[in-house]
Amino acid sequence: MTTGLTQPGSAKYVLFDVDGTLIDAVANQRRVWEMWAARYGLDPAAVYQVALRTRPVETFAAVAPKRDPHECLAALHELEDEDVRSGVYAAFDGASELLSELHADCWALVTSNYEHRVRGRFARTGLPVPGVLVDAAAVTEGKPSPVPYLLAAERLGAKPEDCLAIEDAPSGVESGLRSGMTVWGVNSSTPVDGVHRHFGSLREAVPDILAFATGSHQDSTA
Repeated sequence: MTTGLTQPGSAKYVLFDVDGTLIDAVANQRRVWEMWAARYGLDPAAVYQVALRTRPVETFAAVAPKRDPHECLAALHELEDEDVRSGVYAAFDGASELLSELHADCWALVTSNYEHRVRGRFARTGLPVPGVLVDAAAVTEGKPSPVPYLLAAERLGAKPEDCLAIEDAPSGVESGLRSGMTVWGVNSSTPVDGVHRHFGSLREAVPDILAFATGSHQDSTA
């Protein structure tokens, strides 16, 4: 059992996005979408740019409106599952240290991916999985809707104002902000609009995230 810095019932909670925040999966995502596009005779680069901004069903509607969306989704899932089995993954520097210091009852994962893929990636990178994991199948509205983060807070027994969301992408940042949480951005050279704090890397954010989790961070929205 995790015996980190925080204890069950702590007043502070940390909610993490996965891809791009804890797991470096950018190359994997690009490769999957480019392979998917090739199957349908589409421009891989153009499809990927759309996929970065939208959920899969919205991407299909934009780039392949005449195709059966269920068929498109099945093809994408096939490629993603194969990538989990055979792709190369790495956790961002600081992720293992950070997650091992947090008590399992005080943090969660909030992802637009599916739980079995997240668990596969975490197993391959040695990261611990918390008790609360909100995935694409758990909600009817994905990011940038606040629903995923609000559901995670509910499952943690936490108030949104006591939660810190760690994100790397605009849709995730918007989701966290709309849920009423403090939102910090990581792993980008420039801040995403709206974040309360910005860190160039996850590693840089580790001390401050742990301080937030223990209630010792004095200015979480600076």
